[in-house]
Amino acid sequence: MPIGIIESLDHEARGIARQDGKTIFVDGALPGETVEYASFRRKPNYELAHLVAVQQPSSARVTPRCPHFGVCGGCAMQHMDPVAQVAAKQRVLEDSLWHIGRVRPETILPPIQGDPWGYRHRARLGVRRIEKKGGMLIGFHEWRSSYIADIRSCAVLTPHVSDLLMPMRELFGSLSIAERLPQVEVAVGEECTALVLRILQPLSKRDEELVRQFADRHGVAIYLQPKGPDTAYRFHPLPGPRLTYFLPEFGLELEFRPTDFTQVNHAVNRILVRRALGLLDPRPGERIADMFCGLGNFTLPIACSGASVVGIEGSAGLVRRGRESAAANGLAERVEFAVANLFECSETSLQQLGHFDKMLIDPPREGAIELVKALGADAPRRIVYVSCNPGTLARDAAVLVSVKGYRFRAAGAVNMFPHTAHVESVALFERP
Repeated sequence: MPIGIIESLDHEARGIARQDGKTIFVDGALPGETVEYASFRRKPNYELAHLVAVQQPSSARVTPRCPHFGVCGGCAMQHMDPVAQVAAKQRVLEDSLWHIGRVRPETILPPIQGDPWGYRHRARLGVRRIEKKGGMLIGFHEWRSSYIADIRSCAVLTPHVSDLLMPMRELFGSLSIAERLPQVEVAVGEECTALVLRILQPLSKRDEELVRQFADRHGVAIYLQPKGPDTAYRFHPLPGPRLTYFLPEFGLELEFRPTDFTQVNHAVNRILVRRALGLLDPRPGERIADMFCGLGNFTLPIACSGASVVGIEGSAGLVRRGRESAAANGLAERVEFAVANLFECSETSLQQLGHFDKMLIDPPREGAIELVKALGADAPRRIVYVSCNPGTLARDAAVLVSVKGYRFRAAGAVNMFPHTAHVESVALFERP
């Protein structure tokens, strides 16, 4: 059995070893460890391998809290101390910036982190009936598999949602459409927990009664989704608490639909908003753009500073709810929302929006390459870039620095998804 010394982690939290000029990616291995491994895929320049045994463990290795770790694909790093996880993600960010974009920030910001357990307020869980495994399964996919993991609890879901996993299995298994219910989406608000049932055929009358009883017994709101996310509608109870989340530092409450994009980690999101606004430093009288604004997670806090804010987003539904939240929070006069496809942005279309003193960019994983390329002579003097993909951040940072003349003032990791390999970050760029 081959033996290797693990040098670092890659962007999927696999250990990296070098053998005879090849890179070996070892699932479950940690930096500094000497391990035995077994390769399951061989290519000319690299191999993919499973961990067989740890001969010399890392000081960062810990016993995973979840009994399903290693089978369930929801987490990739529970075997690593949470503090070490954050340090590893910071290194992934810095390595991506240099190796992909050839840029380095002048300052490394302290990483943003929170409680690593019970943090997930959103989740999309698969549902399957597998009789040989005891009936209905509800959970994340198994590690590197399309199968649903047989989980009975989850240490990263909020505790009350974890406690619902087994009752949901019982409910779904009793429905006439058990074979036609492939997914349940969970959204936890401040005063409401919503379960969105993706149904491929209508519920029977008996099914409807069972679902109502479940909702009443467990204090949740049930939504039914017959087709795409926009078709989800509240089924039971019809009157009841709304789905909202708070940004208490700014005195804000934002309402959302259970299928809307919101951050999964409410506590870390609050810190991220505070950090982003501290870097942006919005002032009364300034005109600021919030690109890929979503529901207004950054738009409304920026408006609280007294600045005038324009939020741009590709989803008409999110823009509509952003406007409603601005009005409900008394900010309608300082906030303007517009629908636009920023993936097809041009210098002309950007100029039509008018001058901006500052800009916040919070794109999806694809990044904001067309937007940063479209920045012209009248570009904002300061840009805060919130990223969920170090690779596309590095690519876009290279354009901002090398082509647009910005200084790369600061960057730091954001541990929005503890125990996963997912790396978010926030970065600051300024024009001289």
